[in-house]
Amino acid sequence: MSEHGTGRRTKAKRAGLSRERVVTAAIALADEKGQAGVTMRALAATLGVEAMSLYNHVRGRDDILDGMVDVVFGQIDLPSSTTDWRSVMRHGARSARAVLRAHSWAVGLMDSRSRPGPATLRHHDAVLGALRAGGFSITMAARAVTVIDSYVYGFVLQELSLPFTSDSELDGVAGGILRALPTDTHPHLAELITAQSLGPGYDYAEEFEFGLSLILDALHPDEV
Repeated sequence: MSEHGTGRRTKAKRAGLSRERVVTAAIALADEKGQAGVTMRALAATLGVEAMSLYNHVRGRDDILDGMVDVVFGQIDLPSSTTDWRSVMRHGARSARAVLRAHSWAVGLMDSRSRPGPATLRHHDAVLGALRAGGFSITMAARAVTVIDSYVYGFVLQELSLPFTSDSELDGVAGGILRALPTDTHPHLAELITAQSLGPGYDYAEEFEFGLSLILDALHPDEV
């Protein structure tokens, strides 16, 4: 064994590396720099080890992404034991939105992994179980999961791309668009901005609740 190789192992051992620590560091890195910022070299630098040391704990970048996605699924609240499936699905959708807003890089990865981890499997099984307990057929349960997930992921993607993150920023952006509109043109857009975006007490989160209610009200367990 070479002296250099021994040095790498000693350094990794001192650092207390583990798969959990590598994945946790990768999530922090992704939260800061996005998914593309999670490279083996950057992750090793963050942990203060040589890049090759990581391979003692993970198979590679894809394995790290698998672990990252599993942690995110683990942060989403699991369904409760209640048989009120609409309340369960509403709470789960709200929880998923909050988690994905905190980890924006995860939106495009949630259903992309071919080796789902234990938290992912537990989440999926619990959601399907809540729907089945609520009277959904297997087919309708699958359809309900698909449409709810699509709505949540799509809404978060749109939400994260908006050019504002607070009420004051919204007022500035909407007001700027309104002032820039040519005089006497686009009357419907001007009306919307004035009455909605610049209206008193406007909360963009209400758009999420409105759309979610439309979906949940349209789903029925007895439809096959």
